[in-house]
Amino acid sequence: MPESFNASWYLVDRQVELGHGDRPAVAGPGGSLTYGELARAVNQAAGGLTTIGLRPEERIVLVTADGPEMLVALLAAMRIGAVPVPVSTMYTGGELATILRDSRARVVVVTPQFAAAMEQALAQASEVGHLVLVDGAAVSAPASVRVWPWEALVADRAGPEPYPTWEESPAFWLYTSGTTGSPKAAMHRHGDVRAVAETYGAQVLQVCPGDRCFSVAKLFFAYGLGNSGFFPLAAGATTVLDPARPTPETAHRRLTEDRPTLFFAVPTFYAALLDAEVPPAAFESVRLAASAGEPLPPDLYRRFTQRYGVELLDGLGSTEALHIFISNRPGQVRPGTSGSPVPGYRVRVVDECGADVPAGVPGALLVAGPSLTTGYWCRTDTTRRAFLGEWLRTGDTYVASEDGYYTCLGRSDDMIKAGGIWVSPTEVEQCLIEHPAVAQVAVVAVPDEHGLDKPVACVVPAKGATVDADALIAHCRERLAAYKRPRQVLVVDDLPTTATGKLRRFAVRELARQRLSTPVASEAVVTG
Repeated sequence: MPESFNASWYLVDRQVELGHGDRPAVAGPGGSLTYGELARAVNQAAGGLTTIGLRPEERIVLVTADGPEMLVALLAAMRIGAVPVPVSTMYTGGELATILRDSRARVVVVTPQFAAAMEQALAQASEVGHLVLVDGAAVSAPASVRVWPWEALVADRAGPEPYPTWEESPAFWLYTSGTTGSPKAAMHRHGDVRAVAETYGAQVLQVCPGDRCFSVAKLFFAYGLGNSGFFPLAAGATTVLDPARPTPETAHRRLTEDRPTLFFAVPTFYAALLDAEVPPAAFESVRLAASAGEPLPPDLYRRFTQRYGVELLDGLGSTEALHIFISNRPGQVRPGTSGSPVPGYRVRVVDECGADVPAGVPGALLVAGPSLTTGYWCRTDTTRRAFLGEWLRTGDTYVASEDGYYTCLGRSDDMIKAGGIWVSPTEVEQCLIEHPAVAQVAVVAVPDEHGLDKPVACVVPAKGATVDADALIAHCRERLAAYKRPRQVLVVDDLPTTATGKLRRFAVRELARQRLSTPVASEAVVTG
């Protein structure tokens, strides 16, 4: 029988057993908790989830803003062996319903900001049996769904001991569009939590008990879950959680009021901070900043480090790998690169036949390591295509230098990363083609003024129709998460295709770049 290991115990109970119960665990506008208080809250919530019938390996979906309640719910679910599924708070009701049906979740937790989307989703998800409302969220649920206030879930009760899960036991799921565009759940194990905490967290960031971690990326992202959850708690440090939508203004407030020592964001947000002219004094407490989600342009790195005097580590991670597996190191940053492999991870750059290519030759990037997903839920074919034995195909094209630094050359497929979040061109195209003014459409990535990719739609009008760009963008916003909408719409006479009629997406990208006399406007804030 494998030795038992429970990630919730590792992150919370272990700190109390080490005598750290009085240390601050959670800070921020949503409330603060010591490790002792966090342990009690998790224990009580675990008892509440058990009382309402949540069983080991059943799913509980979290549609919640970052705050103590979300962290407690996630840890409590893992404590009893259940599988928490934190999902994007940017989903529409229809998109959320798809996730609820796919995960077959029995329990859902929601905060007030997302009540309307949840109400719409529940009408289309018959397997949900329990709804937990945080902060007085008001949701009109179907009669088949029993509604619980959060206070009832965390009532003063003795909770169960940590369920005897193993490192290999399912711990949580994270939905990703990844390389295919259709949302699918990457399944992660309890052991994955310790793996990322003891590799990137301990050996690259060197998180210690005195650190205070603030992440612009939210807890429902793999990136944010490590930054705000796994890394600080594993080290006995403090996580700073903010339920507000991230903007330069809200980040400035957290930097000033909570004085984090570690700051995490994506390149688009670092550009927004510079555009908003957040003063250098805001970063006085920060000893190190990290970037991931999309490649960090060298000029953006230089502007940030020169203005704020904080070293900025760019890295590459993925939902499938749970966190960053290639990273620059403190004192060894090479701008424009993703850095070198994180201890514990191995990477390869291969040609189309799967053979390793020499340094300086571009190829497809593969990664192997201790935190890779066990696969995608109910996506056997997709899982088999993603893995080559122990190696995960990242979908990125990279080139390695002679001394082991890796540089991203772009995607190996047509997926777009906008603000660090995957956007499927196909999904946006399917939405746009439903509009009566559109005959044909192709969505491609075009760089903004900071060199960061944003989605742009090239549209062939329907016969006799006039294309209204604002109307098409609004059409997408109503049907898709806001970050998926095209930033601009270009009207074209036709789309370039091959002799067999297949879209030449590379040619469309070049067409869009030539048509835009100025770069795509960058957004002032990062959604999510």
